[in-house]
Amino acid sequence: MDLVLRDALVVDGTGEPSYRADVALDGGRIAEIHPEGSPGPRPTAARTVDADGLALAPGFIDMHAHSDLALLRDPDHSAKAAQGVTLEVLGQDGMSYSPVDDRTLAEVRRSITGWNGDGSDIDFDWRTVAGYLDRLDRNFGGQGIAVNAAYLIPQGTVRMYAVGWDDRPATDAELARMRELVDQGMREGAVGMSSGLTYTPGMYANDAELTELCRVVARHGGYYCPHHRSYGAGALEAYEEMVQLTHNAGCALHLAHATMNFGVNKGKAPDLLALLDGALAAGADISLDTYPYTPGCTTLVAMLPSWASEGGPESVLTRLADPASAEKIRHHLEVLGSDGCHGVPIEWDTIEISGVSAPRLGEYVGRTVEESARLRGEEPWVTARRLLTEDRLGTTILQHVGHEENVQQIMRHAVHTGGSDGILQGDKPHPRAYGTFPQYLGRYARELGILSLEECVAHLTSRPAARLRLADRGLVREGYRADLVLFDPETVAAGSTFDEPRTLPAGIPHVLIDGRFVIEDGKRTSVLAGKAVRGTGAAAA
Repeated sequence: MDLVLRDALVVDGTGEPSYRADVALDGGRIAEIHPEGSPGPRPTAARTVDADGLALAPGFIDMHAHSDLALLRDPDHSAKAAQGVTLEVLGQDGMSYSPVDDRTLAEVRRSITGWNGDGSDIDFDWRTVAGYLDRLDRNFGGQGIAVNAAYLIPQGTVRMYAVGWDDRPATDAELARMRELVDQGMREGAVGMSSGLTYTPGMYANDAELTELCRVVARHGGYYCPHHRSYGAGALEAYEEMVQLTHNAGCALHLAHATMNFGVNKGKAPDLLALLDGALAAGADISLDTYPYTPGCTTLVAMLPSWASEGGPESVLTRLADPASAEKIRHHLEVLGSDGCHGVPIEWDTIEISGVSAPRLGEYVGRTVEESARLRGEEPWVTARRLLTEDRLGTTILQHVGHEENVQQIMRHAVHTGGSDGILQGDKPHPRAYGTFPQYLGRYARELGILSLEECVAHLTSRPAARLRLADRGLVREGYRADLVLFDPETVAAGSTFDEPRTLPAGIPHVLIDGRFVIEDGKRTSVLAGKAVRGTGAAAA
């Protein structure tokens, strides 16, 4: 054997009671599990690690990640590796970098600068899903990437490619082109399709269009992962829309960062869970992910009404520069409640600036828009408009609109999984990017008892692996890949906070991918064991 993890507390991902065992690894897989007290000799190996006092779990799967460029630029990637994450699902919220042509690539880079940077340090030598996945595999001189990655076809990018930025129904020819792009992406290895239905231009798609694309995804055994049309006013109706849409399409549904936010939804998690339970009882295939925090994170421009973004980023800036158009935007934001802000009038004291693209605007970071406006002696919209214009729409925000009781109730649900929604850009990113998984284990399992240790690990491992249809990941089981994490259940905790968001977690000394240490004795090694994980549609093709 290559390695034996001796006397570990095996939390195997099934949710069943943990047990002590020696676990032997060989050739990147789990070769033998020898429970304490079982007959026969204990396994031996070239190397033995004393795991007494440590829990051994499958590697954690981040079902909602925004590391699409970070994995290409940062070989260390401790933000995720140090949490025990061994697989991330990219291409989220309907916007990412394939499939594209030259025009679409330039537009999408501009649109999500706040999520991933402008990409000026990246050689975009791909245009297809296959090209992107291949690039992940051959990155850093052919070594690969820090952790494994799967990919969702971004529906907003597909619409941008085939239709552009117009707020109108797709023509028959445009819909046929979108179906072709989704079909090709699924055959090339995507695991499903995402949408950002409060982001332009993806939000311009009607349900008939989305249903047609979901039918293509379903034929390849993939799933639909929507950031649906509202997490505020009309949130429950937006969830119902996605449940009905995927039912009509015969497609599996995975609800992205499934929260019930804003004052209108305080205490309404049971309404969402009742909706899901009813659909599940009727035979629907549904799962969801959440992050264990109350604030959300997005870009400032995403708050604007969708009509203000028609035509693309330059059109937004043109409208902001025009006093009459800017006043109309303000009225929709502050009085009517824009669709970008989930139908709720914006509360500037909840909008904290977390990052700017232009360094000279750094004074705004860490303050709410209302606070910065008060210091400048002006109205909040004046401050927000200046930021949007001078930062060329690259500003990221934290939106403090969540409710702890909703967070806790949703994470208990049987189809729940963990997703960080971690944006790694900005001077003060959301701490979930560095802390989601130890936050689940430390605060919500150990301290609050919302989930047992065994249940918590199942939520973070086998359940997402089942959604991704991964036959050999997500469990500590003989024959499975040796993607594993060793953590101290008594001390594991998120180090990241809202004041110090890039602090690494405590209590996770070892993380392995394919049996190789990517974290060893609490430190990042030089190992790049991550690869692209292709969906079942690629295997069928």
